[in-house]
Amino acid sequence: MSNQSQLNSAAILNQMKLQLATDAGKVISKKIGFVYQLNIAPKKIGTDEEIYIVNLKKGEVTKGPYEGKPDTIFSFKDADFVKIATGKMKPQVAFMRGAMKIKGSLSAAQKFHPDVFLKQSKL
Repeated sequence: MSNQSQLNSAAILNQMKLQLATDAGKVISKKIGFVYQLNIAPKKIGTDEEIYIVNLKKGEVTKGPYEGKPDTIFSFKDADFVKIATGKMKPQVAFMRGAMKIKGSLSAAQKFHPDVFLKQSKL
């Protein structure tokens, strides 16, 4: 991913990118098959967000806007994304507290679990 990020989330997304390149990652991509846009803000949702695309149709993670319409758009603060991705906060709790905002397909959203990718990397 080009242009250095100031976000802690960038390391997690880079790990996800590496995972998707593995055989196990390819299986996950085929199983889920959606495109997710992550808008991650340093401090406040909607402000200075960095955009990442987790494309589970192609099995890749890229930085920058998606060409087309993602299935689901998530918005987080950097610290909240890290908590969700590392299993310290459940996505449902984050959503109810307003720490995570979702636009688009809720059924697609329910299939996106960052922890799925991270658990693979610990094997």
